[in-house]
Amino acid sequence: MAKIIKYDLFFPNPQAEVWEYITNADLIAQWLMPSNFLPVEGHEFQLKAPAMPEMDFDGVFYCKVLEVTPTTQLSYSWNFGPGDGTLNKSVVSWTLTEKNGGTELSLIHRGFEGETFMAMFDSMSEGWPKHISQILEILNPATDDTAKV
Repeated sequence: MAKIIKYDLFFPNPQAEVWEYITNADLIAQWLMPSNFLPVEGHEFQLKAPAMPEMDFDGVFYCKVLEVTPTTQLSYSWNFGPGDGTLNKSVVSWTLTEKNGGTELSLIHRGFEGETFMAMFDSMSEGWPKHISQILEILNPATDDTAKV
């Protein structure tokens, strides 16, 4: 049975501001990792992280933009492997919704099937909330040394 990561976070910021942080490669590098992302359907890009051989991960996420609806919807493939040409495949989907004078950001990462995915699923289940919260902190820096998460 496939596993799914789902995470929602409210931002007191306009939708367009939050959208920039999930679609601008320079901003993505601030909270996630370096990439050559462009918000264009069909665009292939990579996200680079340290290799983790214990998770059969060569350090590169091989991605392709599947859907872009400016300021509201974004999805892309999120494939990874040990570097031998075999890839574990999954999909990351973002939805942004105006809510209470700000933006609700929803992430769904799906497609985790089989035993080879379990270590990466566990890692990403913990990692996504931390990374997305960094966007909130960047957009809304705390003035009293406390995070606004």
